[in-house]
Amino acid sequence: MAKIPWQEKPEDCDNVLWRYTHNPIIDRYGIPSSNSIFNSAVVPFENGYAGVFRCDNKAVQMNIFAGFSKDGLHWDINHHPIAMQAGNTSMIESDYKYDPRVVFIEDRYWVTWCNGYHGPTIGIAYTYDFKEFFQCENAFLPFNRNGVLFPSKIGNRYAMLSRPSDNGHTPFGDIYISFSPDMKYWGEHRCVMKVTPFEQSAWQSCKIGAGTVPILTHEGWLIFYHGVINTCNGFRYSIGSAILDEKEPDKVKYRSQPYLLAPAELYEQVGDVPNVVFPCAALHSIEEDKIAIYYGAADTVTALAFGHISKILDFTKNNSL
Repeated sequence: MAKIPWQEKPEDCDNVLWRYTHNPIIDRYGIPSSNSIFNSAVVPFENGYAGVFRCDNKAVQMNIFAGFSKDGLHWDINHHPIAMQAGNTSMIESDYKYDPRVVFIEDRYWVTWCNGYHGPTIGIAYTYDFKEFFQCENAFLPFNRNGVLFPSKIGNRYAMLSRPSDNGHTPFGDIYISFSPDMKYWGEHRCVMKVTPFEQSAWQSCKIGAGTVPILTHEGWLIFYHGVINTCNGFRYSIGSAILDEKEPDKVKYRSQPYLLAPAELYEQVGDVPNVVFPCAALHSIEEDKIAIYYGAADTVTALAFGHISKILDFTKNNSL
């Protein structure tokens, strides 16, 4: 595997995560048709990286595109959206696709996204080469967003985090987990995490949603999620962390009270939707104790932040709700 993108922590930084100094790594006009490129997912692939990118066009139609990179920083994104073939279903119609996640499980790469089918739900597809994609049955009834698969089976079943929601710009939402024997039929829905009381942790008091693919550590499953506060100036999205039990991931062992990253830079505060940092992917190396988190900024561009896994685990445990 290629080395994950990395930049050492600045000497004057006291935070657990620090931003890449050359952010954003993908501009809103990264392909000819795009109005914005954000909330996208990347994974190691061959001698470099591949990804699935949310590219809204200049009619502000939402769709997902494949892309490739040698270093995880400089990306060649296809100029045409992914054309799905039938996977385990013949029903692959979609009004829109956005906010993808990608994970390798067993023998293929699985893609989840918010799929437009009479409202937002969770779409699923798989690919072996990021050239041909096979769409499967939607996981859930509308309305749902932020579907994130675990990278391995739990108790011989696939597992997915999601956030049941509504058909609008959802002003509420908690994180649930669901299980499937075959990546087609999903059930055993369990609540994992709910929003917090405003006085306890205001940045995540309105709604929360799963972000990056869970990472298995010696403490359990490390997840990064977005939390939202409803301010007098609208929603503000920040990034937090939690540790779930390895064998029973509906049980939260630790959950950060303070956020890890919140909108502070101009590219995070100003854009199509201001004041948003939204995690969708993380490249990591347990051996090197490094993580690189890809996040959408202001629903406009793609940015990158770094951290040490051990420090993030300590932060989450020592500042837990």
